[in-house]
Amino acid sequence: MLFRNAESNHLVDVADIVTLANPYELTVVGRYLWGEEVQDPEVFDKAQLRFLSGEPLPLCWHDSKYREREVRRIKCGTQINDGDYYQGA
Repeated sequence: MLFRNAESNHLVDVADIVTLANPYELTVVGRYLWGEEVQDPEVFDKAQLRFLSGEPLPLCWHDSKYREREVRRIKCGTQINDGDYYQGA
């Protein structure tokens, strides 16, 4: 799968999609795409990878605690003065 490195703006080919989508892995192995020869594999920080459109990776792919606040709210309940006050739908 192709991504763009946010720092260098070069294309990166990531073959291991399972590691890419695992929020407990902060890095992924990929290869830069340039020249005619296959480049050596390098380790990339997932926070620095972007889709080709420029969008960042989904938060659930690199932050293992992305739903912690929501789970805490549902489990413990909320108060009216809380920023996450839920009145029901």
